[in-house]
Amino acid sequence: MTITITKNNHHNAVVGWLYACCALVFTMVIVGAITRLTDSGLSMVEWRPLLGFLPPMHHDEWDRVYELYKASPEFQKKHFWMDLHDFKQIFFWEWFHRFLGRCIGLVFALPLLWFAITKKIPSGYGLKFFGLLLLGGCQGLMGWYMVKSGLVDEPYVSHYRLAAHLSLAFLVFSLLLWCALSIRATYGKGIAKLYTHTWAVLGCLIVTIFWGAYVAGLDAGLIYNDSFPKMGGQWVPPDINQYSPLWINFFETPSGVQFIHRWLAMLTATATISLVIHAYKSGIRHWSNYALGAMVLVQFALGLTTLMSHVYIPIAVLHQTGALILLGLMMVNLRIYKPS
Repeated sequence: MTITITKNNHHNAVVGWLYACCALVFTMVIVGAITRLTDSGLSMVEWRPLLGFLPPMHHDEWDRVYELYKASPEFQKKHFWMDLHDFKQIFFWEWFHRFLGRCIGLVFALPLLWFAITKKIPSGYGLKFFGLLLLGGCQGLMGWYMVKSGLVDEPYVSHYRLAAHLSLAFLVFSLLLWCALSIRATYGKGIAKLYTHTWAVLGCLIVTIFWGAYVAGLDAGLIYNDSFPKMGGQWVPPDINQYSPLWINFFETPSGVQFIHRWLAMLTATATISLVIHAYKSGIRHWSNYALGAMVLVQFALGLTTLMSHVYIPIAVLHQTGALILLGLMMVNLRIYKPS
């Protein structure tokens, strides 16, 4: 079966703008992973949406933000050994992460205003773009709400807020990509069975990513690094029953969330391969189907390597990046299979 795709050239500027925003969000997710893995996320203890656009520009300002950090739980309980030079290293990643967030807001809002004034927004997309703008603002607020959870008593952010923050970033990326794909081309009639199958696999992927954020938030990847799929030589980790009732452990304990993430990852990989085979047997020969099959294997391997390497930072960053690539490929296939 041949997928009929007719490219539209009437809104090239809008499509290019959306793809540029996708690239920026993609970059921000990578920087966010580095920020979290280097323990840099709590280095900026104040939220200054406008004045915080630039980093400290002179020594007195560096002393001021350093003193603020010294009063935080993270410095007092974890990073008490840091001098100003060490502080600057972690400060950079958090500042750069927030800087990218502000840049994304400007890159999205200013062209959107221009397209609205010049009436170049495609029909039916005005409210969608405005909704994306609001969603991006919510993402910024959620980021600060997450950081605040680690500035009170313990130097750790809430893993629930981390999961919400990461999920919003993935959602913004997905919606930007979906809009770009929809505007860029007109697709054929679609394939209802493949469309339904893709939604099911996408659901598995989303839940797996969500539990991966729990793993990151609880540093759960630093335990049970010796074997897979067993944990501590057992199919169920021996310390999983720390709280009662049992199900709470799947949300609250490192061993519980890692256990769930492992099996979700295996379920998602199997489901994705089944989708690739289904599409191939249906006669689909589009590049995105082959890429999806290859990427899910790469992502599974990255997950295993991250675990066995005791969360070696470059590999862990690649693992989070791979999740976003996998999600993007899923969106491409979903758009192709969508019945008109």
